[in-house]
Amino acid sequence: MTRRMEPMDRIQELGDASVPFPFDLHVMLYSDNAPELENGLHDLFDGRRVNLVNARKEFYREVELSEIEEFVQARGLSAQFIYLPEAKEYRETLALRAENMKSKETKEKVERFAPMLFGSAQGS
Repeated sequence: MTRRMEPMDRIQELGDASVPFPFDLHVMLYSDNAPELENGLHDLFDGRRVNLVNARKEFYREVELSEIEEFVQARGLSAQFIYLPEAKEYRETLALRAENMKSKETKEKVERFAPMLFGSAQGS
């Protein structure tokens, strides 16, 4: 929740060095009573908190975007939900990990089969 004129500023602020990737926007909606809406969502997901010691850390496990959409619609609010975010850095990281795994697998295969193909390096 933010009261800023530019909500994206808050999103960028939250995606600082304390999280591995910038946050993606899944929905932006206006509410006449945003604190009540936010508290209702926190109550809904309370049993799925990541940090059980510090309630100010508002991270939750296993939350489906469809749950949030249903919650919002049940309160008569409408908004466009983005189910497939850009997640640019995350997707680039996955691609690099896959590439690295292929390189590692190829290297391991070469190391495993090279002696059979080319003979032992010892005595050469």
